[in-house]
Amino acid sequence: MRKLLALGVAALFAVAVYAGEYPNIEIKELKSALTAKTVTVIDVNGTESWQKGHIPGAIDFEANKEKLAKLLPKDKGALVVAYCGGPQCGAYAAAAKAAEKLGYTNVRHLTAGISGWREAREVIEGVAAAKPVARSDS
Repeated sequence: MRKLLALGVAALFAVAVYAGEYPNIEIKELKSALTAKTVTVIDVNGTESWQKGHIPGAIDFEANKEKLAKLLPKDKGALVVAYCGGPQCGAYAAAAKAAEKLGYTNVRHLTAGISGWREAREVIEGVAAAKPVARSDS
């Protein structure tokens, strides 16, 4: 029984460490920061996905990783938020780590990702965002 309990505690600790590498930011909080223009957002879903739709103002990490330092704010304490596809995606960490490596200290993760942003019916920028979604009522 002790071994099982120890294994369970170790597994929970490993999940907590991985999930907590960068603090989560909720959609509502990110939306407020976007309105206040106090956040830089980085999309890690790839250029093709970014073109189809992204959070307003988000930087396309794939296309801009080499010049990320020039695109991020001068204030190293400024809020930087990285996101990818959704809660099961860990790709956001590449952008979060890149920002951290550049000296940024307030790096957060939108765990909901672009899928959660869309589900919350928040504004999307990009080619697909401008086109109405076809509806099939068959």
